[in-house]
Amino acid sequence: MGAQLRVYRRRIRSVTATKKITRAMELISSSRIVKAQQRVAASDPYARALYRAVSLAASHSSEKHALLTKAANPKRAAILVVTADRGLAGAYSANVLREVEQLTKLLAEQGMDVERYAVGRKAQGFYKFREKPVAAVWTGITDNPRPQHAEEISEKLLASYALGGENGGVDEIHIVYTRFKNRVSQAVEVLRVLPLQIVDEVVEGQDITYAEPQAAALPAFDFEPSADAVLDALLPQYVTYLVYASLLQAAASEHAARQRAMKSATENADDLIKTYTRLANQARQSEITQEISEIVGGADALASATAGS
Repeated sequence: MGAQLRVYRRRIRSVTATKKITRAMELISSSRIVKAQQRVAASDPYARALYRAVSLAASHSSEKHALLTKAANPKRAAILVVTADRGLAGAYSANVLREVEQLTKLLAEQGMDVERYAVGRKAQGFYKFREKPVAAVWTGITDNPRPQHAEEISEKLLASYALGGENGGVDEIHIVYTRFKNRVSQAVEVLRVLPLQIVDEVVEGQDITYAEPQAAALPAFDFEPSADAVLDALLPQYVTYLVYASLLQAAASEHAARQRAMKSATENADDLIKTYTRLANQARQSEITQEISEIVGGADALASATAGS
């Protein structure tokens, strides 16, 4: 019984130490969610202004821009996969990777090859383990993405798009990331960045959001030097913003998923501690009962021996 009691006490100490870690990570994630939400909210005014500027320039442009024109026969597509650098976030990264596999299958059915761009060590490890090629990898940025990170990623994607599928580049660019709704709800989304378009449609049961500025009827404006030149300058910035917004949304979702996972782990640790404490008390009580029984048995034997003599 003594050995069993020591085992339970050792397990209680181990679970208690783990509980301290999960509780600390829960609190850290909770604080980072607030900062991530503030960054998402702070980017909204810029997004609206940029969206309106692109819409105005597109409505006054006299030619079809390359970023607004869909290829007649698309052959290759790029997918930017946004996952986490660290684990302990539940099924956060797994859900994104599962959606990427479904999108890859959908694009293959349309006759397109897929070129993967990975953000986060989870995506990097996933494709490395399965020996699938990845065009570029960015790690160490998922917790706190910066505008320069989005610029670097968008430059890489735009360079591949400029080549075109016929010349080893891509004809479409998609981003798969997790959109932050609130602390409880986050949803994986597929955003088609290029060619730009804003339409919500369902393709074989899969929701895909297409992002492209609408050319609505707008008041007369003058553009210097021209609407085409302004559009040339704005569209790459708009693509960069879409990448940056995806990274911000993913960061907030990652912190929320980790906070929930660590909260659940802390609660499970509490349950384990209670269970092991109860078992330890039972083992100690059994040990005490056995010792009392041995003492009583010894006293009875001694009394019987004394009476017999």
